[in-house]
Amino acid sequence: MTISGFTFVRNATKLYYPVKASIESILPIVDEFIIAIAEGDPDDRTREVIESIGSDKIRFIETVWDLNKYPNGLEYAHQTDIAKDACRGDWLFYLQCDEAIHEKYLPAVVANCKKFLDDAEVNGFLFRYKHFYGDFWHYHISHDWYPKEIRVIRNLPNIHSWRDAQSFRHIPDFDGVDYFSKKGTTKVDVVAIDAEIFHYGFVRPPELMAKKNRNVSISYNVPPGKERGYSRQLDIFDYGPLDRLQQYTDTHPAVMDEWITQFNWKDQLQYEGRRNRSRQKHEHETFKDRLLTFIEQNLLGGRLIGGFKNYNLLKGK
Repeated sequence: MTISGFTFVRNATKLYYPVKASIESILPIVDEFIIAIAEGDPDDRTREVIESIGSDKIRFIETVWDLNKYPNGLEYAHQTDIAKDACRGDWLFYLQCDEAIHEKYLPAVVANCKKFLDDAEVNGFLFRYKHFYGDFWHYHISHDWYPKEIRVIRNLPNIHSWRDAQSFRHIPDFDGVDYFSKKGTTKVDVVAIDAEIFHYGFVRPPELMAKKNRNVSISYNVPPGKERGYSRQLDIFDYGPLDRLQQYTDTHPAVMDEWITQFNWKDQLQYEGRRNRSRQKHEHETFKDRLLTFIEQNLLGGRLIGGFKNYNLLKGK
Protein backbone atom coordinates (compact mmCIF):
# COMPACT_ATOMS: atom_id res chain seq x y z
CA MET A 1 0.00 0.00 0.00
CA THR A 2 1.42 3.36 -1.05
CA ILE A 3 0.39 6.96 -0.42
CA SER A 4 1.23 10.01 -2.53
CA GLY A 5 1.05 13.56 -1.23
CA PHE A 6 0.27 16.36 -3.68
CA THR A 7 -0.38 20.08 -3.91
CA PHE A 8 0.00 23.12 -6.17
CA VAL A 9 1.82 26.34 -5.39
CA ARG A 10 2.72 29.78 -6.67
CA ASN A 11 4.17 32.75 -4.76
CA ALA A 12 3.82 30.96 -1.44
CA THR A 13 6.56 32.80 0.42
CA LYS A 14 5.58 36.20 -0.97
CA LEU A 15 1.97 35.68 0.16
CA TYR A 16 2.86 34.16 3.55
CA TYR A 17 1.83 30.54 3.08
CA PRO A 18 3.38 28.01 5.51
CA VAL A 19 4.24 25.79 2.55
CA LYS A 20 7.26 24.11 4.14
CA ALA A 21 5.36 23.13 7.28
CA SER A 22 2.38 21.98 5.21
CA ILE A 23 4.48 19.54 3.19
CA GLU A 24 6.43 18.36 6.22
CA SER A 25 3.23 17.59 8.11
CA ILE A 26 2.46 14.55 5.91
CA LEU A 27 5.91 13.77 4.56
CA PRO A 28 6.51 10.95 7.12
CA ILE A 29 3.59 8.86 5.80
CA VAL A 30 3.82 9.42 2.03
CA ASP A 31 6.02 7.60 -0.46
CA GLU A 32 6.25 10.67 -2.70
CA PHE A 33 5.10 14.29 -2.68
CA ILE A 34 4.16 15.87 -6.02
CA ILE A 35 4.13 19.66 -6.35
CA ALA A 36 2.75 21.53 -9.35
CA ILE A 37 4.85 24.68 -9.05
CA ALA A 38 4.19 27.69 -11.26
CA GLU A 39 6.71 30.43 -11.91
CA GLY A 40 6.31 33.09 -9.26
CA ASP A 41 7.32 36.73 -9.01
CA PRO A 42 11.05 37.59 -8.97
CA ASP A 43 11.02 38.26 -5.21
CA ASP A 44 9.37 34.92 -4.33
CA ARG A 45 11.47 32.10 -2.78
CA THR A 46 8.96 29.24 -2.79
CA ARG A 47 11.08 26.64 -4.57
CA GLU A 48 14.12 27.47 -2.46
CA VAL A 49 12.13 27.03 0.75
CA ILE A 50 10.66 23.71 -0.36
CA GLU A 51 14.04 22.42 -1.49
CA SER A 52 15.43 23.23 1.96
CA ILE A 53 13.35 20.32 3.30
CA GLY A 54 15.95 18.08 1.69
CA SER A 55 13.68 15.13 0.93
CA ASP A 56 14.06 12.87 -2.10
CA LYS A 57 10.32 12.17 -1.86
CA ILE A 58 9.55 15.61 -3.32
CA ARG A 59 9.04 15.91 -7.07
CA PHE A 60 8.32 19.20 -8.86
CA ILE A 61 6.22 19.68 -11.99
CA GLU A 62 6.79 23.04 -13.68
CA THR A 63 3.51 24.66 -14.75
CA VAL A 64 2.12 27.86 -16.25
CA TRP A 65 -1.08 29.53 -15.09
CA ASP A 66 -3.65 30.58 -17.70
CA LEU A 67 -6.35 32.68 -16.01
CA ASN A 68 -8.10 33.31 -19.32
CA LYS A 69 -8.65 29.61 -19.98
CA TYR A 70 -9.28 28.86 -16.30
CA PRO A 71 -11.08 31.89 -14.79
CA ASN A 72 -13.07 32.21 -11.56
CA GLY A 73 -10.66 30.16 -9.47
CA LEU A 74 -10.63 27.20 -11.88
CA GLU A 75 -6.86 27.45 -12.29
CA TYR A 76 -6.58 26.20 -8.72
CA ALA A 77 -8.46 23.04 -9.69
CA HIS A 78 -6.47 22.71 -12.91
CA GLN A 79 -3.16 22.94 -11.06
CA THR A 80 -4.40 20.44 -8.48
CA ASP A 81 -5.25 17.99 -11.26
CA ILE A 82 -1.80 18.38 -12.80
CA ALA A 83 -0.21 17.28 -9.54
CA LYS A 84 -2.79 14.53 -8.94
CA ASP A 85 -2.29 12.99 -12.38
CA ALA A 86 1.43 12.57 -11.68
CA CYS A 87 0.84 10.63 -8.45
CA ARG A 88 1.61 6.91 -8.36
CA GLY A 89 0.25 5.91 -4.94
CA ASP A 90 -2.81 3.80 -4.14
CA TRP A 91 -4.13 6.70 -2.06
CA LEU A 92 -3.54 10.42 -2.68
CA PHE A 93 -3.29 12.88 0.23
CA TYR A 94 -4.03 16.45 -0.87
CA LEU A 95 -3.04 19.46 1.20
CA GLN A 96 -3.26 23.06 0.10
CA CYS A 97 -0.27 25.15 1.12
CA ASP A 98 -2.11 26.84 3.99
CA GLU A 99 -3.16 23.49 5.50
CA ALA A 100 -1.37 21.07 7.81
CA ILE A 101 -2.24 17.98 9.80
CA HIS A 102 -1.24 17.30 13.40
CA GLU A 103 1.17 14.42 13.80
CA LYS A 104 -1.21 12.75 16.25
CA TYR A 105 -3.59 12.05 13.37
CA LEU A 106 -1.09 10.43 11.00
CA PRO A 107 -1.53 6.88 12.39
CA ALA A 108 -5.30 7.11 11.80
CA VAL A 109 -4.75 8.15 8.17
CA VAL A 110 -2.40 5.24 7.49
CA ALA A 111 -4.63 2.77 9.33
CA ASN A 112 -7.68 3.72 7.26
CA CYS A 113 -5.73 3.62 4.00
CA LYS A 114 -4.73 0.05 4.83
CA LYS A 115 -8.16 -0.95 6.12
CA PHE A 116 -10.06 0.17 3.02
CA LEU A 117 -7.41 -0.52 0.37
CA ASP A 118 -9.39 -3.43 -1.11
CA ASP A 119 -12.85 -1.97 -0.43
CA ALA A 120 -13.72 -0.50 -3.83
CA GLU A 121 -16.79 1.23 -2.42
CA VAL A 122 -14.59 3.63 -0.45
CA ASN A 123 -12.99 6.25 -2.69
CA GLY A 124 -11.94 8.86 -0.16
CA PHE A 125 -11.66 10.01 3.44
CA LEU A 126 -13.39 12.93 5.07
CA PHE A 127 -11.52 15.13 7.55
CA ARG A 128 -12.77 17.59 10.14
CA TYR A 129 -11.52 21.18 9.75
CA LYS A 130 -10.25 23.79 12.16
CA HIS A 131 -10.17 27.23 10.51
CA PHE A 132 -7.81 29.53 12.39
CA TYR A 133 -8.41 33.24 12.05
CA GLY A 134 -6.30 36.28 12.87
CA ASP A 135 -3.86 34.42 15.08
CA PHE A 136 -3.10 30.83 16.11
CA TRP A 137 -5.42 30.84 19.11
CA HIS A 138 -8.80 31.70 17.61
CA TYR A 139 -10.82 29.68 15.11
CA HIS A 140 -14.19 29.62 13.40
CA ILE A 141 -17.25 27.52 14.05
CA SER A 142 -19.60 29.24 11.66
CA HIS A 143 -22.13 28.56 8.92
CA ASP A 144 -19.77 30.37 6.57
CA TRP A 145 -16.83 28.01 7.18
CA TYR A 146 -17.00 24.38 6.00
CA PRO A 147 -16.60 21.91 8.89
CA LYS A 148 -15.44 18.90 6.85
CA GLU A 149 -13.82 18.16 3.50
CA ILE A 150 -12.22 15.38 1.44
CA ARG A 151 -8.44 15.31 1.62
CA VAL A 152 -7.52 11.70 0.77
CA ILE A 153 -8.80 10.09 -2.44
CA ARG A 154 -8.26 6.79 -4.17
CA ASN A 155 -6.01 7.06 -7.21
CA LEU A 156 -8.69 6.87 -9.90
CA PRO A 157 -8.34 8.75 -13.20
CA ASN A 158 -11.94 9.95 -13.21
CA ILE A 159 -11.70 11.67 -9.82
CA HIS A 160 -10.88 15.33 -10.42
CA SER A 161 -10.46 18.47 -8.41
CA TRP A 162 -13.76 20.31 -8.08
CA ARG A 163 -14.77 23.96 -8.45
CA ASP A 164 -11.90 26.10 -7.12
CA ALA A 165 -10.05 23.08 -5.69
CA GLN A 166 -11.97 22.90 -2.43
CA SER A 167 -13.07 19.32 -3.05
CA PHE A 168 -13.12 16.36 -5.48
CA ARG A 169 -15.71 14.74 -7.75
CA HIS A 170 -16.07 11.86 -10.24
CA ILE A 171 -16.02 13.47 -13.70
CA PRO A 172 -16.02 10.81 -16.46
CA ASP A 173 -14.86 11.93 -19.91
CA PHE A 174 -13.69 15.23 -18.45
CA ASP A 175 -12.99 18.00 -20.98
CA GLY A 176 -10.14 19.33 -18.82
CA VAL A 177 -11.66 22.80 -18.49
CA ASP A 178 -15.10 22.96 -16.87
CA TYR A 179 -14.52 22.21 -13.20
CA PHE A 180 -17.89 23.72 -12.23
CA SER A 181 -20.25 21.62 -14.33
CA LYS A 182 -22.30 19.02 -12.43
CA LYS A 183 -23.78 17.35 -15.52
CA GLY A 184 -22.70 13.74 -15.74
CA THR A 185 -20.66 13.95 -12.52
CA THR A 186 -21.08 12.19 -9.16
CA LYS A 187 -19.94 12.81 -5.62
CA VAL A 188 -17.15 10.74 -4.11
CA ASP A 189 -18.13 8.02 -1.61
CA VAL A 190 -16.12 8.66 1.53
CA VAL A 191 -15.54 7.45 5.08
CA ALA A 192 -15.22 9.99 7.88
CA ILE A 193 -12.05 9.39 9.86
CA ASP A 194 -10.87 10.68 13.22
CA ALA A 195 -8.47 13.28 11.86
CA GLU A 196 -8.47 17.05 11.46
CA ILE A 197 -6.96 19.51 9.02
CA PHE A 198 -5.57 22.73 10.48
CA HIS A 199 -6.32 25.58 8.06
CA TYR A 200 -4.17 28.72 8.36
CA GLY A 201 -5.42 30.61 5.33
CA PHE A 202 -6.56 33.56 7.44
CA VAL A 203 -3.55 33.75 9.73
CA ARG A 204 -1.29 36.41 8.25
CA PRO A 205 -0.12 39.92 9.12
CA PRO A 206 -3.01 42.23 8.16
CA GLU A 207 -1.13 43.84 5.26
CA LEU A 208 -0.22 40.42 3.82
CA MET A 209 -3.76 39.16 4.34
CA ALA A 210 -4.94 42.05 2.19
CA LYS A 211 -2.24 41.32 -0.37
CA LYS A 212 -3.26 37.67 -0.53
CA ASN A 213 -6.90 38.63 -1.04
CA ARG A 214 -5.97 40.94 -3.90
CA ASN A 215 -4.11 38.04 -5.47
CA VAL A 216 -7.16 35.80 -5.09
CA SER A 217 -9.32 38.43 -6.80
CA ILE A 218 -6.96 38.35 -9.78
CA SER A 219 -7.27 34.55 -9.95
CA TYR A 220 -11.04 34.96 -10.01
CA ASN A 221 -10.78 37.61 -12.75
CA VAL A 222 -12.46 40.25 -10.58
CA PRO A 223 -11.99 43.78 -12.03
CA PRO A 224 -10.37 46.32 -9.68
CA GLY A 225 -13.01 48.10 -7.62
CA LYS A 226 -15.49 45.25 -8.00
CA GLU A 227 -14.12 43.13 -5.15
CA ARG A 228 -16.56 41.84 -2.58
CA GLY A 229 -16.31 40.70 1.01
CA TYR A 230 -12.81 39.91 2.26
CA SER A 231 -11.13 41.13 -0.91
CA ARG A 232 -12.58 44.63 -0.73
CA GLN A 233 -10.27 45.59 2.15
CA LEU A 234 -7.38 46.31 -0.15
CA ASP A 235 -4.66 47.81 2.08
CA ILE A 236 -4.80 46.50 5.64
CA PHE A 237 -7.12 43.61 6.43
CA ASP A 238 -9.38 44.15 9.45
CA TYR A 239 -10.05 40.79 11.10
CA GLY A 240 -12.62 42.32 13.44
CA PRO A 241 -13.24 41.39 17.10
CA LEU A 242 -11.66 38.01 17.81
CA ASP A 243 -13.46 37.48 21.12
CA ARG A 244 -16.52 36.38 19.15
CA LEU A 245 -14.65 33.34 17.87
CA GLN A 246 -13.69 30.08 19.54
CA GLN A 247 -10.50 30.03 21.59
CA TYR A 248 -7.88 27.36 20.93
CA THR A 249 -5.67 26.18 23.81
CA ASP A 250 -4.37 22.86 22.48
CA THR A 251 -1.19 22.18 20.48
CA HIS A 252 -0.56 22.84 16.81
CA PRO A 253 1.28 20.46 14.45
CA ALA A 254 4.89 20.36 15.60
CA VAL A 255 6.05 21.40 12.11
CA MET A 256 4.27 24.73 12.65
CA ASP A 257 6.33 25.67 15.72
CA GLU A 258 8.88 27.75 13.81
CA TRP A 259 6.15 29.46 11.81
CA ILE A 260 4.19 30.34 14.97
CA THR A 261 7.28 31.94 16.55
CA GLN A 262 7.13 34.49 13.71
CA PHE A 263 3.76 35.79 14.95
CA ASN A 264 4.37 39.51 15.49
CA TRP A 265 1.11 41.28 14.59
CA LYS A 266 -0.77 40.96 17.89
CA ASP A 267 -0.87 44.74 18.30
CA GLN A 268 -2.71 44.99 14.96
CA LEU A 269 -5.53 42.68 16.06
CA GLN A 270 -8.74 43.52 17.92
CA TYR A 271 -9.43 41.16 20.80
CA GLU A 272 -12.60 42.78 22.13
CA GLY A 273 -15.11 45.56 21.51
CA ARG A 274 -17.30 46.48 18.57
CA ARG A 275 -16.30 46.01 14.97
CA ASN A 276 -15.17 48.94 12.85
CA ARG A 277 -18.46 50.07 11.30
CA SER A 278 -16.72 51.92 8.49
CA ARG A 279 -15.86 48.63 6.79
CA GLN A 280 -18.06 46.04 5.13
CA LYS A 281 -19.11 43.19 7.41
CA HIS A 282 -17.35 39.88 7.07
CA GLU A 283 -19.79 37.10 6.19
CA HIS A 284 -19.54 35.55 9.66
CA GLU A 285 -20.52 38.92 11.20
CA THR A 286 -23.86 39.21 9.38
CA PHE A 287 -27.13 38.58 11.21
CA LYS A 288 -28.09 35.82 8.77
CA ASP A 289 -24.85 33.93 9.29
CA ARG A 290 -24.92 34.32 13.06
CA LEU A 291 -28.54 33.10 13.19
CA LEU A 292 -27.81 30.08 11.00
CA THR A 293 -24.73 29.27 13.09
CA PHE A 294 -26.76 29.40 16.32
CA ILE A 295 -29.42 27.06 14.92
CA GLU A 296 -26.85 24.64 13.48
CA GLN A 297 -24.72 24.44 16.60
CA ASN A 298 -27.48 24.48 19.23
CA LEU A 299 -30.43 22.74 17.56
CA LEU A 300 -29.00 20.62 14.74
CA GLY A 301 -25.89 19.16 16.35
CA GLY A 302 -23.56 20.96 13.95
CA ARG A 303 -25.39 19.93 10.76
CA LEU A 304 -25.28 22.72 8.18
CA ILE A 305 -28.40 24.23 6.64
CA GLY A 306 -27.88 24.23 2.89
CA GLY A 307 -24.11 24.14 3.28
CA PHE A 308 -21.63 22.94 0.66
CA LYS A 309 -21.43 19.14 0.99
CA ASN A 310 -19.74 17.61 -2.00
CA TYR A 311 -19.45 13.99 -0.83
CA ASN A 312 -21.48 10.87 -0.08
CA LEU A 313 -20.79 9.75 3.46
CA LEU A 314 -20.75 5.93 3.75
CA LYS A 315 -22.28 4.74 7.00
CA GLY A 316 -21.38 1.58 8.82
CA LYS A 317 -17.81 1.56 7.56
